[in-house]
Amino acid sequence: MEKVWIYISDKELKGELAAVVLKTGDQFVNSWTAHQNPLTASFKIAHDRFIVVAVDETNYYASGCSTDKLLRFIKQLESEHNLVLLNRLLVGYKTTSGVEVVHSSAIKQKIEAKQLDENTPVFNIACSNSDEYSKWLQPLKDTWLKKYL
Repeated sequence: MEKVWIYISDKELKGELAAVVLKTGDQFVNSWTAHQNPLTASFKIAHDRFIVVAVDETNYYASGCSTDKLLRFIKQLESEHNLVLLNRLLVGYKTTSGVEVVHSSAIKQKIEAKQLDENTPVFNIACSNSDEYSKWLQPLKDTWLKKYL
């Protein structure tokens, strides 16, 4: 099974920005280690809004030190590219034109304005493994946001 981290971006990751982020992300995961042991990891951008990092823990587990390295790298991406990636209160949901990202405090208003409903597909950025990630798109009614319905 793979350990997964998902970071939601306040900006679309497209074009030159996406290319630079992917290049530096690939460089990071290709040199990422846990106690000097190389980790088998991947780095991708999903839906132009999410950075997904996965580690195959078959041979080596991502230790506390290695997850600290990942966090430092994500903070570096934020700083170098003026991004917000660590705000866990950002919510991504699917629309007919792509993915919309808003602060969770706007969800109630969007439901009242009928811009969202219980069946709106929402991305679960709290996934922590490959099984959860395979089902990361869920109806709003099945997420922590159901309290706003």
